[in-house]
Amino acid sequence: MALDQHPLLNAGADVRMSETITSIKDNEEVWILKDGDGCVMLTTDDEDGVPVWPDAGMALLWATEDWADCEPMAVSLKDWLKKWTPGLMQDNLVVVVCPVPGEDGEVIDPDALAEKIM
Repeated sequence: MALDQHPLLNAGADVRMSETITSIKDNEEVWILKDGDGCVMLTTDDEDGVPVWPDAGMALLWATEDWADCEPMAVSLKDWLKKWTPGLMQDNLVVVVCPVPGEDGEVIDPDALAEKIM
């Protein structure tokens, strides 16, 4: 399947959220984008956050223009819950779930996402 034919590409943010949560639970991993400096960050509605995706293919769709040198990276569910969630909360960051080109994803607090994926 070509990346531009991913089934979630044209889905609404609520569907992408639901599918991402299901994928994280089923596969026990969260997908992020990283570059030489670390994890990609997004700013939406004056909030800084970390974008996450259900799979590497969806993450790659975001790796264009300013993020063309980024690569998808899987974070184990265990590491996400034990390390990333507390770190994001401490840094007052949100999670942006499954943004796609031209549309931001759902914005959720790290602890709220943790409750949904445990």
